[in-house]
Amino acid sequence: MSKFAARPFRRPEMEAELTRHVRIALPVRFEAVAEAIAAESDVTGPCAVVGRDVAQDGTALGEALESLRSTYEMVLGSAPPFEATEALSVAWSDATLQYLHDLSCEDPLTGLASLPHIRTRLAEIYRESELTDAVVSTSHALVIVELSFGQPTEGAGHHFTRALRLAQVAEALRGVYSGGQTLGRLGLDRAVAVVPRSVDLGLTVATLREFLADLDLGRTDARVWIEGLPAAASSATLLLDDLAR
Repeated sequence: MSKFAARPFRRPEMEAELTRHVRIALPVRFEAVAEAIAAESDVTGPCAVVGRDVAQDGTALGEALESLRSTYEMVLGSAPPFEATEALSVAWSDATLQYLHDLSCEDPLTGLASLPHIRTRLAEIYRESELTDAVVSTSHALVIVELSFGQPTEGAGHHFTRALRLAQVAEALRGVYSGGQTLGRLGLDRAVAVVPRSVDLGLTVATLREFLADLDLGRTDARVWIEGLPAAASSATLLLDDLAR
């Protein structure tokens, strides 16, 4: 392939117009979308990035779609196609839902605490340890329950099944740890209990395994283990993020 064929075709008059007259007038964050339009390349990727970014900026969906329409009008003199509108709208919705979920202290389906709330609870434990000279790695631990599915987990039906199984795990956790311990969710298939390290920790984990064995989880396996906490709070945050992946 020649060096001339490797470059996408651009109409010279459109590129000049974008450079001299349109670029300054473009809505904030929409320059990459305008460049993709002018280059006659796929705009869904830039639209998805913009949808996420403007949602994080606090921009309403209607305002974001109006900015997209204005961008197309400036560059092409026409309305945006369905694919561009859909990409921006879906990305905006996903970013907004993630923001709302992060604000919530509790997952609505399972009743388990959200990851930000678990981080907050661990931060409290580490701050308390500084006042009492206690070592968190010897005073507290994490009890992790991980679900492993024996069938494909793609599609809406399987996502619902995963959530339903985790809700069952949440009930088992509450049956064992009912003394004010923080019970939370780590990603799609893991739950966690932030518990004190006591002489009966091994016994409670064994009891939890028995509770889980009595559940009707179908072809889903539940693995339970004790995860030690590091000495530093910053390392604990990294550990949580790793467990939530």
